[in-house]
Amino acid sequence: MKFGLKGPFNENLYSLMRKIGYHFQKEDKEKKEFIFTRPPKGYPRFHIYLKIEGEESKLSSSPFADARENENLIFNLHLDQKRPIYKGAPAHAGEYEGETVENEAERIKQQIIQINEDLKKNRL
Repeated sequence: MKFGLKGPFNENLYSLMRKIGYHFQKEDKEKKEFIFTRPPKGYPRFHIYLKIEGEESKLSSSPFADARENENLIFNLHLDQKRPIYKGAPAHAGEYEGETVENEAERIKQQIIQINEDLKKNRL
């Protein structure tokens, strides 16, 4: 399931994702995306491929850099039900839509919005 959130974000990507329960797995520099999972190990687990759109910034090169004004987050979320059956095979039992994935997408949106609002209040 793909969805987006419009910036600005008041926290770096790594911290923001940790606050909503996701753990940094790796960066795919070729695809220019960051990969996060929840929980960090085991199955079933949610898996996010996260891209940053907007002005070029430090955040585009590292999930640990501070966010900038005109950046948007593009999430590609799915639920891995089990690990790949064959060693080295990328195929897995993934759910890309459905109630569970929709509920998780909504939870992510609401929590990030709330974290941003709380950070704005604390900085005033």
